[in-house]
Amino acid sequence: MGEVAVVLAMLLAVVASGYVVRVLPVALPLPLVQIGLGVAIASLGWHPVRLEPHTFFILFLPPLLFLDGWRIPKVGLFRDKGVILELALGLVLFTVVGAGFLIHWLIPELPLAVSFALAAILAPTDPVAVGSIAARVPIPPRLMHILEGESLLNDASGLVCFRFAVAAALTGSFSLGSAALTFLWVALAGIATGVLLTVGMASIQRLLAKRFGEEPGASILLNLLLPFGAYMAAERLEASGILAAVAAGITMSYVELGGRALATTRVRRNVVWDTVQFALNGVMFVLLGEQLPDIVRAALQGPDLPVPRDIWWLAGNALAISLGLILLRLSWVWISLQLSRMAARRAGREGIMPRKRLIFATSLAGVRGAITLAGILTLPLALPGGAPFPGRDLAVFLASAVIVVSLVVASIGLPGVLRGLELPPETAAEIEEERARQAAALAALGAIDTAGHPDPYDEKDADIHASAAEQVRGLYQHRLGGGGDGTHPARVRVAEEAERHYRLAALAAERKVLQQMARHGQLSDETARRLVQEIDLVEARYRSADAH
Repeated sequence: MGEVAVVLAMLLAVVASGYVVRVLPVALPLPLVQIGLGVAIASLGWHPVRLEPHTFFILFLPPLLFLDGWRIPKVGLFRDKGVILELALGLVLFTVVGAGFLIHWLIPELPLAVSFALAAILAPTDPVAVGSIAARVPIPPRLMHILEGESLLNDASGLVCFRFAVAAALTGSFSLGSAALTFLWVALAGIATGVLLTVGMASIQRLLAKRFGEEPGASILLNLLLPFGAYMAAERLEASGILAAVAAGITMSYVELGGRALATTRVRRNVVWDTVQFALNGVMFVLLGEQLPDIVRAALQGPDLPVPRDIWWLAGNALAISLGLILLRLSWVWISLQLSRMAARRAGREGIMPRKRLIFATSLAGVRGAITLAGILTLPLALPGGAPFPGRDLAVFLASAVIVVSLVVASIGLPGVLRGLELPPETAAEIEEERARQAAALAALGAIDTAGHPDPYDEKDADIHASAAEQVRGLYQHRLGGGGDGTHPARVRVAEEAERHYRLAALAAERKVLQQMARHGQLSDETARRLVQEIDLVEARYRSADAH
């Protein structure tokens, strides 16, 4: 069977996984289901997909990292920047050193540089996998923000460490001073490239839209190409394409606040990116499952290490490394919290120590996923002299096994640890949202009063316009608390929920009638499609408000 057919089968497996995970009696994380479907594809005997490592890296990582940077809550990122940096930078270095020596101690025949490379690629965590595990037992919002921020930054730091470790394995030498200078250039030039390219693209796009109007399809396509452009431009400068993609995503989130894109463009763009994220993450895990049998066989039969190996030897080492990563993470979280508490007390503030269950949950939430898989598959196939890269097959197996083990451990342990855990509500976020809603409503009322008449305007329709303006004004006054009638904010929210419920029911009825008319030939499909799209956009707005 051709590679194209296998890729199509993997995409179908990604689609099927979204339904399988919903009907299973046990709560399994989506990535684990996708790996299982990949193994099922491999069992059919089809020709496995083979991607050149660099192609695999550039195909999957830039858009995923770009999207992480774009969508991560910036307020939470800056509010908890100290904790996030401790996890994203300090924990990564702690993991590289600790896990690197652990791997080399467990498998002495694996060169130390390769052990460090494996530890570096195992350091980044995957919030998508954690989110799928915690779908039925929600993670506390602040903890989720910390995990997302950690993942965003440790992707970059882990991959940069991985790059240096692989370079040391290829050249056989490592200079700390040279590495430090190189790291500064790699990091700063990568970030600058992502920021400048995003700002430049947004400026050009704004000028084109102002001169010729906005074409949503072209705008969305350009947005999809941006992470690849940032990555390739940074790599051409011998900087970090990973950091460039992350910086481009963060910059894009601020560019978006300019509000210059059309509402329809934003709606379509979000849908496209949701699909891209779901497809890329899913294909990566299905691909892991599809290649897992070959990975196991290569690790068992590989001639690169003179060690007698069997499946139990492989499984034992994978479990030992997984346990070591959990213990390293737990130790770092505990020590960093104690140090932060001591520093707070020295500064005259009360040091707060989170509950032990929350600390343990943070340790279990270090699930490995897409970044680890994409990175480990980029290990070179051979050394500069042409000899096979030492321990490559074994390293790929161990990384793949750790991904699976971390998913299983977290899917079993995390819901149990989080279930019933009561945390104080985040009142600051609620107050901020209420303040923003009131400010927006006041601005809307002011705009209604100064809007003037639409063009064209007929005097005989003045009563219609006045009635429409009064109706819209009433909606915003109701949001502000009934326009001074003393309505309690909780009652206002109940009214908004009721309005949303009836609006959604009415929109569904509108759409059903239009579709029936089109099916019976009473309405052209073109007109029906346009009217249904208008209804869909309005419904998407209400659904989005309902989700938040």
